[in-house]
Amino acid sequence: MTGLVVTAASDSGNFLVSPNVGLMIWTLLAFFATLMILRKLAFPRIQEALDRRANAIEESIEHAERMRRESDELLEEYRERLKEAREQAEEIVARARKAAENVEREGTEDARRKREELMAQARRDIETETRRAIQEIRREVADLTVLATEKVTRKALTEEDQRRLVEEALRDLDFSALSGDGREG
Repeated sequence: MTGLVVTAASDSGNFLVSPNVGLMIWTLLAFFATLMILRKLAFPRIQEALDRRANAIEESIEHAERMRRESDELLEEYRERLKEAREQAEEIVARARKAAENVEREGTEDARRKREELMAQARRDIETETRRAIQEIRREVADLTVLATEKVTRKALTEEDQRRLVEEALRDLDFSALSGDGREG
């Protein structure tokens, strides 16, 4: 039994290796028939699927290119807007600084002007008060002079004598030191 199995195994492997013209023709016919069937039915569908895939890839590439160009344009537009915004911000800051300097200068000028006005008003008030004080002092000096003269002479003076004595007493007094401006009052 072992001999039989060996012969069958050697015969079965033999027909595939040994060329047989009939088998080759049938194999070629089957191959070409399959090829024709595939060419008529399968290859057009495969080609159609490949074409659709190629078109889809091309459209995707074109879409990606369009999107890239649009994004580049948007990026450029945003950069331009950012540049404009920075320029506007710098302009606003410059105007604010200038306005602040103007306000500061005007404030300084206003303060200086008000100070000068206050100083002038104070000088006028001092001058007015000094004149009033000098007039009051003159009246009191005149009254004291009349009283002193009446006591010394022990008689009442006439109005003419009083006026003459007051004027003489006032001429002798130096009121310029009181007024501070070097003129006699």
